[in-house]
Amino acid sequence: MVGKSAGSADPKRHLWILGLIAPACALLPSQLVLHTGLEVFWWLGPIVVLVIIPLLDVLVGDDGTNPRDEDYETLSNDRFYRWCTYLFLPFQLIGLTLAGYLWAGSELSVLDKIGLATTLGLVSGIGINAAHELGHRVEHLERWLAKVALAQSGYGHFFVEHNRGHHARVATPEDPASARLGESLWTFLPRSVVGGFRSAITLERERLQRAGRGWWSPRNHILQAWSMTVALFGALMLVFGWEILPYLLLQAALGAGLLETVNYIEHYGLLRERRPNGRYRRCTPRDSWNSDRLVTNIFLFHLQRHSDHHANPGRRYQTLRSSDEAPQLPAGYAAMVVLAVVPPVWRRVMDKRVLAHYDGDITRANLSPGRRRRLPAVAQGPVAA
Repeated sequence: MVGKSAGSADPKRHLWILGLIAPACALLPSQLVLHTGLEVFWWLGPIVVLVIIPLLDVLVGDDGTNPRDEDYETLSNDRFYRWCTYLFLPFQLIGLTLAGYLWAGSELSVLDKIGLATTLGLVSGIGINAAHELGHRVEHLERWLAKVALAQSGYGHFFVEHNRGHHARVATPEDPASARLGESLWTFLPRSVVGGFRSAITLERERLQRAGRGWWSPRNHILQAWSMTVALFGALMLVFGWEILPYLLLQAALGAGLLETVNYIEHYGLLRERRPNGRYRRCTPRDSWNSDRLVTNIFLFHLQRHSDHHANPGRRYQTLRSSDEAPQLPAGYAAMVVLAVVPPVWRRVMDKRVLAHYDGDITRANLSPGRRRRLPAVAQGPVAA
């Protein structure tokens, strides 16, 4: 249901600082292990993201409020919300530096170091979400900070592909980051990773050519972002030694994997309508899955109000709204990530929801060309693999 208008500009205002718990997960493991002796805390990231947050989502439930139209300008211009995203970066970078020190030492077992890398990987993936919020802004500083936030994951091309590729093609078969009905996460991941990379290169090359510049121009957004990763990883290895490189690469891969898993969830099976001239209609809230679970939304700066974000990409996170028009996920992103890694469970939960969203008409869903050719043999239920 549509969230009721908030009685004040933002009743959640002081909760947003809790979003910094996510990058703090990179700082806490060493202290928790030191004071408890429990080595399981090297795996704090998965414990928080995949266990504690889904449980809190169930206990706390939905938000149920939307910002009022008359508060939009006030909320947009309130710099408190910007600092909540700005402060993510120092936590993120200090945590990675501390992890480098621990990876280089001999006190931790290999398993403990992998656990710490896994925790850092989830922080890195959530850092991409901070970069997502910053990268949509027109302010020069925030766009540069977005590239800094992407340095840990090495996924700097996301800055280009998300804004100029994904938002233009979302919920269409042409978008590598929009999952198709019946497509498993494990099939989607290589298609999205490779397709997004190629699209980003093409988009940035074309932009530079229009400006009369070559690929190696210092104005190349992708090279700027990748250079930050090289500088960051190079500095850490210079200080702590090359032996930390496998853990740096592992956490970066996990961060990118978390981002792409969220991509998989956000538009699974959804397809924008076409106009009579064959072009796709403008993106509406119907073209993205939405969730109003309060806890995950606080941790992810309202990323789950994704339908409003795609319909109105210029809105800052504190002004995003939920609506009846958007298809609703049965749980928050944290729980949906767990479901997505098990394709039969995911499809049992989600395929019927996609079909219900389109009133049982599977031809209106986003299908791969091969599956579309087999439509007469497909029943109204989980799509045949």
